[in-house]
Amino acid sequence: MNKENILEVRDLRVKFPVHGGLFLGKVAEVKAVDGISFDLRQGETLGLVGESGCGKSTVGKAIINILKFSSPDVDITGQVCLKTEDGETELLKLSRNDIRKYRGLIQMIFQDPYSSLNARLTVGQIIEEPMLYHTHMPKKERLEKISWLLDKVGLQAEQSKRYPHEFSGGQRQRIGIARALATNPKIIIADEPVSALDVSIQAQVINLMQELQKEFDLTILFIAHDLSVVEHISSRIAVMYLGSVVEVGDGREVYHHPIHPYSKALLSAVPLPNPNLRNKERVILKGDVPTPLRKPSGCGFRTRCPIAKPECADAVPPLEEKKPGHTAACPYVS
Repeated sequence: MNKENILEVRDLRVKFPVHGGLFLGKVAEVKAVDGISFDLRQGETLGLVGESGCGKSTVGKAIINILKFSSPDVDITGQVCLKTEDGETELLKLSRNDIRKYRGLIQMIFQDPYSSLNARLTVGQIIEEPMLYHTHMPKKERLEKISWLLDKVGLQAEQSKRYPHEFSGGQRQRIGIARALATNPKIIIADEPVSALDVSIQAQVINLMQELQKEFDLTILFIAHDLSVVEHISSRIAVMYLGSVVEVGDGREVYHHPIHPYSKALLSAVPLPNPNLRNKERVILKGDVPTPLRKPSGCGFRTRCPIAKPECADAVPPLEEKKPGHTAACPYVS
């Protein structure tokens, strides 16, 4: 049975101005996110995957509405609708004060466990900080919850008095996860949470996230470029290229039977330990990824696509259902 959507993103666009010239005026703009739409279902993990620079992390930051406060010149349009028991809320329209009410429901785990934790605060203070802003929990309950959360992520309560520099990278990311869980969120946006960790530690953190998801019924947007990690954790996968979503479908289906030419190329490059298991058909893309400053007209992938036609320059192809629950933005595949 399909679960209801908890978050709906429609035609999300994020443009960053480029300043230059004698008076540092706006000379161009970077289309970091170029009209993407997707749904996040209650209790699922949606893997958002693509090459570096395709706009994955920008999507996550736009959803929790921190971009326009950290980068005042950014232009964000579209809709990000959060659905709760109290009704539907359009997050992009909220002011800094109004969105604080909803920040506790959507928390983020950041990529770098070394820079995302305040080095001047103890672990206990780091985990307590979101509770101070987003809950009305008394001091005693906050301290009890800090100890409980540390135990949940595989650390000890006594370690709450230590500082981040006293922990390894994997332990720091566990602290980041505990901080994200402090406000009882409904949605976790994990922005490449294991890319800075050793492979053995990556598996531990991924397994921890899966256990916590089941226990707390969390909904996760998992942003990454490592396809094997994404396939392991994700219920569904959305593939991004140059600011646009080009394919969405069941995690295993997209991983093992991709439809879009870019998805096929991306997945054919995944290294396999057993060469006998590798598909002999290897997709080699021509050219380099275009700059978002001068994105090709029509389909952004057409300049590198092995099946591109002249008509591909005319219009941006919409996501169309090719199989039940499996969509792709290309009229020439099925």
